[in-house]
Amino acid sequence: MKNISLIVLIVIIGCSVKETFPPAPLPPVPAANQLAWHQMELNAFVHFTTNTFTGKEWGYGDESPALFNPTDYDADQWVLTFKEAGFKGVILTCKHHDGFCLWPSAYTEHSVKNSPWRDGKGDVVRDVMRACKKYELKFGIYLSPWDRNHAAYGTPAYLDYYRNQLNELFTAYGPVFEMWFDGANGGDGYYGGKREKRSIEGSTYYDWPATLNQVRELEPGILFFSDAGPGVRWVGNERGVAGETNWNTITPDTLYAGKAGIEALLNSGSENGTHWIPAEVDVSIRKGWFYHAEEDALVKTPEQLFEIYLTSVGRGSTLLLNIPPDRRGRIHKNDSTSLMGFRALLDSTFKTNLAHTAAVQASSFRGKNKNYAATNLTDNNPTSYWTTDDGILTGSIELNFTDKNTLRFIELQEYLPLGQRVKAFTVAIRTPNGWQPVAAGTTIGYKRILKLNEVTTDGLHIEITDSKACPVLAEVKIY
Repeated sequence: MKNISLIVLIVIIGCSVKETFPPAPLPPVPAANQLAWHQMELNAFVHFTTNTFTGKEWGYGDESPALFNPTDYDADQWVLTFKEAGFKGVILTCKHHDGFCLWPSAYTEHSVKNSPWRDGKGDVVRDVMRACKKYELKFGIYLSPWDRNHAAYGTPAYLDYYRNQLNELFTAYGPVFEMWFDGANGGDGYYGGKREKRSIEGSTYYDWPATLNQVRELEPGILFFSDAGPGVRWVGNERGVAGETNWNTITPDTLYAGKAGIEALLNSGSENGTHWIPAEVDVSIRKGWFYHAEEDALVKTPEQLFEIYLTSVGRGSTLLLNIPPDRRGRIHKNDSTSLMGFRALLDSTFKTNLAHTAAVQASSFRGKNKNYAATNLTDNNPTSYWTTDDGILTGSIELNFTDKNTLRFIELQEYLPLGQRVKAFTVAIRTPNGWQPVAAGTTIGYKRILKLNEVTTDGLHIEITDSKACPVLAEVKIY
């Protein structure tokens, strides 16, 4: 009889304990390589070709390879500078629109092999790739689809040429984390002496599905950047500004590189987009993309770069900052000085996370299970998170400090493996007269940083006011 009672008791206890499952992913969600890309945050773009020596931004295609002759070239200096500034990757313009190749391509004479630099034995792509390995940065390539030098551009024969060069790059210079190509396609050029304007149909000419599949076979983990992805999209401007509303999702079925009139969509993304294609913010540290001596005094200041960080990484994007080598083949002192100042600003501003030692509580948490409690928001562990029960699309988080603090910034992060969810939130501080609003935003995504304008308080209140599904936040940081 006693045994039967014990069995009944065990059954009753077992039935009363309900297992709390994590939220189901809200598709689309990032692939592993996209998630790794988000976490890089800062990458360097490098524009370096005959334009560096002619003063042009877009070479016509008739420039002599003899023009390319840097006097004190040092790819290690470039990459070490980027490393010290906190960059995680480098994307090199292996060929810009002028068609001049920074490696000794077997498929054209318009390359470094016919320049006086290193007696035609030099290879910029190899040097940058090796420097990236040496200093542990990821290596990416930009191979312009448009070629103002090649005689066959605009015909099917050019596609063979372009794909042959992709094969050269991806078999000899890997691993490559990102392939970058833009929407500048077709127009006037040299074209082997034709000197004419050639137009192509941007949506079909390159047969991108076949071209990208060729690259994927050589580099399965590659991310492709273009206006519409498919891995990473353009942010829609070159000013360094992502949308204050910035969804990582768009529907790309009608988008292609170079399509006009899509800048607003690319800037903000689409709340109900069918694919995870986050925005990359590309901007130059100078006015132009290539080095021009007359711009030496116009290099963006550390403070300007910090503001760009806030409107790029601080709005859930990744910053691709162009830093062009000068005619010596080195990063100019003005650029490197600004970069180091920028790094110092980031380090000093985000040095002490006040939330880490604050007492934190939430209006509710999933299943009342501590695995989803508010304390996960301040544990400095991006793999843990706070979330609510299914169907609960709002919620509040309160942080209490032992003393009053002057607050400059708040940083929020969603747990992206489960999708982007938050549509709106507010931030308030405790005052003698109650909670006073000090900031508000829409999307969060990988990271959202808002200015708090040096308010002084001992308490902070975050209200998720709207979400596509139960909110899932990984981190809250206060500086």
